[in-house]
Amino acid sequence: MKNRKYYPGVLALAAAFTVASAGIGTAWSYFTTYAEAAGGYTIRLGDRTEIREDFSDWTKHVTIDNQESSEPVYIRVRAFCGSQYTIVYSGEGWTLGDDGYYYYDRIVDGGGKTATLDLKIEGIPEDPETMESFNVVVIYESTPVKYHEDGSPYSVEETDWDEILDTGSTESTGNAEGGAES
Repeated sequence: MKNRKYYPGVLALAAAFTVASAGIGTAWSYFTTYAEAAGGYTIRLGDRTEIREDFSDWTKHVTIDNQESSEPVYIRVRAFCGSQYTIVYSGEGWTLGDDGYYYYDRIVDGGGKTATLDLKIEGIPEDPETMESFNVVVIYESTPVKYHEDGSPYSVEETDWDEILDTGSTESTGNAEGGAES
């Protein structure tokens, strides 16, 4: 008779354990699926281009290098400055697009670079010492070269500029004249 008093308690405990263990698979999968981690290492994947700017005689000389291990890309460039100045673009292989960017019409392979794009700043006063300082900001973008089914590359006009690979890093050299900043 003594054993009968413990029997309902053991049975209730066994029932509770069975019910609790029925959902353990779902709970375990939650913890393995939604785990978080902190820390890590920065890795660079894909393509990398770099802009090089030199400044002389109120002209920025811009070239864009494509890293050795990068895929072939197309490049476009645009510059901005104060409204009292004008930028005149010139350079072999560079063409003005409808959107205000200048497009390099050749493919830039890995390890290659664009021809120089000259950005002449006009509207500089005769005495540059008296002028306010200003910046000429050059932005550029690269996009991968896509190919037709026959293996021929899309032209720069056919290229999808919504797929931007890199806006790169900047490295400027040279000093501006007369208090202006390049």
